[in-house]
Amino acid sequence: MRAIYFCALVAVTGAMLPAQEETPDRRLRSATDTLHEIMATPDRAIPRGLLNRAQCIVIVPGMKKAAFLVGGEYGRGYALCRTADRWSAPAPVRLAGGSLGVQLGADSTDIVMLVMNERGMQRLLSDKFKIGADATAAAGPVGRDATADTDILLRAEILSWSRTRGLFAGAALDGTVVEHDGGETEKLYGMPMNNHEILAGNARVPEAAHILVREMDLIAPRGVRSN
Repeated sequence: MRAIYFCALVAVTGAMLPAQEETPDRRLRSATDTLHEIMATPDRAIPRGLLNRAQCIVIVPGMKKAAFLVGGEYGRGYALCRTADRWSAPAPVRLAGGSLGVQLGADSTDIVMLVMNERGMQRLLSDKFKIGADATAAAGPVGRDATADTDILLRAEILSWSRTRGLFAGAALDGTVVEHDGGETEKLYGMPMNNHEILAGNARVPEAAHILVREMDLIAPRGVRSN
């Protein structure tokens, strides 16, 4: 039994290594490319109205499926929030758990989440929370004509989507843990900082992160906010 567990642990560690070895610069580029590609096809993208209403966005490029015995997913990405009339610097986050890979049958999936209200934003600022337990969530609608008028979407603190093998759709992420990525933060900012310090607008945007902030300015201008 111990031998089986050890093999599974090695497999999990091996599955995570590519994400761990990737530099913040490369991951920021991947996050930017993911968002740009998703929004480049309006008929199959996140509705602009939702982007303009969102308090925060979380982008996780290439979330990986964990090994067979342990299960679940693992991914690293960035969160940005609106602060007055601008977007914040990106806060590194980790996602773990859930069953997304099982649902979609893929080894790597891009994830985008919109935090839609103040309650959801407070969850993100807390450094760690579980989707579905600590924050209400729903699969987001897709396309320029999609609406978010159903009760479940209006009540949700978080709307989420996934992209795998070119297919972009709303995704249920219940059970997924979202937490602050301290190691990535120190690499990017050169010092320890928590989500609240970064997302509240107290951190200067690092040079490597300008590309992602500029992309957010293009797709959801900081001065534009729908009620």
